[in-house]
Amino acid sequence: QVQLVESGGGLVQPGGSLTLSCAASGSIFSIGAMGWYRQGPGKQRELVATITSGGITNYADSVKGRFTISRDNAKNTVHLRMNSLKPEDTTVYYCNVWIRGYNYWGQGTQVTVSS
Repeated sequence: QVQLVESGGGLVQPGGSLTLSCAASGSIFSIGAMGWYRQGPGKQRELVATITSGGITNYADSVKGRFTISRDNAKNTVHLRMNSLKPEDTTVYYCNVWIRGYNYWGQGTQVTVSS
């Protein structure tokens, strides 16, 4: 059993910053890739950023240069630092983790960018 707990969402003004965090707990022996996805109403879930166990990162073009993904392997956590936020970044963000061939999702955290 693996649990993912997300935190850090909220309301921020355009141009502002937020940091999302996701902590994995439970039957964890080793974590593979970790990442963040987002999904708006009526839209498909889309990749925001991923990071491998070795630290290789990948970003959606829409967030490159604004968002930074990082992980702490000792604490089984992944973070998403979001700078220069835009109204179009408003949606629900989901943590995603691969553990021994199984894929897990967090419950989602709302990010709202509005003045």
